[in-house]
Amino acid sequence: MNKDILSKLQLINPRAIFLVPKQDFNRLELSTHRSQHGVNSLYCFDHISQKILKMKNLRNAIALFFALMAVNAVAAKPDSKKLQVFILAGQSNMVGHANSHTIATLYDSEDEGDKRLAQMVFKKGSGLSKKALGEQLIQVRKTDELTGGISNDKVKKMSEGPEKTALEAQVKKLKEEYEAYKKNVISACVVSDQVYISSIADGNKGSGPLTVGFGGNPEKIGPELSFGLSMAQKLDAPILLIKTSWGGKSINYNFRPPSAGPYELNEKEKAGDKAADISKNAGLNWRMMNEAIREVLKDLKEHHPAYDPAAGHDMAGFVWFQGFNDQFSDEFRNNYKDMMVHFIKDIRKEYQTPKMPFVIGVLGTNMTKEGVDKNAVSVAQREAAKAPEFKGNVASVESYKVYDLEARTVYDQGWAKHFAQWCVVGSDRPYHYLGSGKFFVRLGDAFARSMIDLMQQ
Repeated sequence: MNKDILSKLQLINPRAIFLVPKQDFNRLELSTHRSQHGVNSLYCFDHISQKILKMKNLRNAIALFFALMAVNAVAAKPDSKKLQVFILAGQSNMVGHANSHTIATLYDSEDEGDKRLAQMVFKKGSGLSKKALGEQLIQVRKTDELTGGISNDKVKKMSEGPEKTALEAQVKKLKEEYEAYKKNVISACVVSDQVYISSIADGNKGSGPLTVGFGGNPEKIGPELSFGLSMAQKLDAPILLIKTSWGGKSINYNFRPPSAGPYELNEKEKAGDKAADISKNAGLNWRMMNEAIREVLKDLKEHHPAYDPAAGHDMAGFVWFQGFNDQFSDEFRNNYKDMMVHFIKDIRKEYQTPKMPFVIGVLGTNMTKEGVDKNAVSVAQREAAKAPEFKGNVASVESYKVYDLEARTVYDQGWAKHFAQWCVVGSDRPYHYLGSGKFFVRLGDAFARSMIDLMQQ
C-alpha cells in the first residue's frame, strides 16, 4: 500500500496510524465474529490492518477500512458480555513459587516486551524503575560482602566488641531497607477489576480480584497473574480464572483422565501392601480438579461480581503446565502424548465444549532448545498439540524461551554466598524456574498470546 493511500486513510480516521500488523489474518468475517464474542477491537485492528496496508486500490482499501470501523463499533459495545472462564491446571510450576517482589527485575531488562510487561503488572506512578532496582542491587551486594552470604560467616567469626556491634547494626539497617523495598514492590502490583480468580495452589487457597498472592503462598505468584492481566487487554468482557494445581503430580497417575483407562500397577506396586490404595487413588487429582471447577461454576456471581446470569458464561479456554513428575519412569514418559490427548478430549467432554482452546506449557527446565529437545516429556507435549484432531484449537508454548537467564547467572555464581542478591532476583531451585517473577510474568503473557490466537481461529 503506497503512502498516498495511507495518508488518505489517516485523514478519514487518525487512528489509522496505529494499524501496525502483527500477523496474517485472512478473513475479515473471522474478526467480526470474534469481536462479537468480546475480543478487544484493537487486537482485531492489528490483524486486519495487514490486509489494508497491502492493498493498492484506494477504493477497496477505504471500503475495507470502513468495514473495520464497523467491527470496532461492535466490539466496543457488545450486545452482551458473557463471563469468560479460563481453567489453569498443573503441578508445582502452575502452583507458582516466585516471590512477588522478584517481578521487579523486569526493570533490569532492555527488552521491549519486558518493558511492556512491567507497565502491565505495576500501577502507574508506583515509583518503581530501573534506577530503583539498581540501587537495591547495590545494597544487597554490600550485604553479601559484609556477611559472607547466607552463612553470615564474616560476622560470626568476629570477636565480640564495638566493631562487631557496628557491623551488625549496619547489616540490620541494610536488611530493613531490603524489607521495605519488598513491601513497596508488592504494594505496587496491579489489582484487576476485570479479572477475578478462584485458586487452589497446594495449600494456598483463595479467591478475589486478580493480583499477586495466588501462588504457593500469599506472597508468591505463578503464571496466573500475567495470563489474566494480558487476557484483560485483549478481551472486552469479565474474566474468571479457575486455578487448580498441586505439586509433584503426574498426568499418567495423579491427573489420569478417564478415557485413558485404569492405571496398571507395576510389579513392585503389585507386590506391596498398598496395591488397593494405589489403584483407588489413580486419577485423584483429575477428580479433585473437576470438583473444584464445578464448585465455582455453581455460583459464578459469588466469584465474579460482573457475572450476568442473563448473558451466561463461556468455557473460554484451558492452560496446562505440568510434566516434571512424568520424567522419571519409562512408562510415564512413553505414555505422555497419549495421556495428554486423552486429557484434552476428556476436559472438552466434561464441559461440553468440543473445541475449547487449549494451551500446553512445554516443560523447559532444561533452559535451552537443545536440552528441551532431548526431554521426552517436552517432545510429547509438542506432539500432542500437533495431533491432527486438534488442528487450530490446541497449541504448545515453549517455556525455555522466557527463561530468566540473569537469575540463573546469580544462582550459578553461588546463591548461598550471594544470598542477599539472590533474594532480589529469585526464590527457588531450577526445577521451579528459579522462583523468578520475571519468568512467570513472561510465561503467563506467552500463554495469553497463544490463547488469544486460538480464539481467533
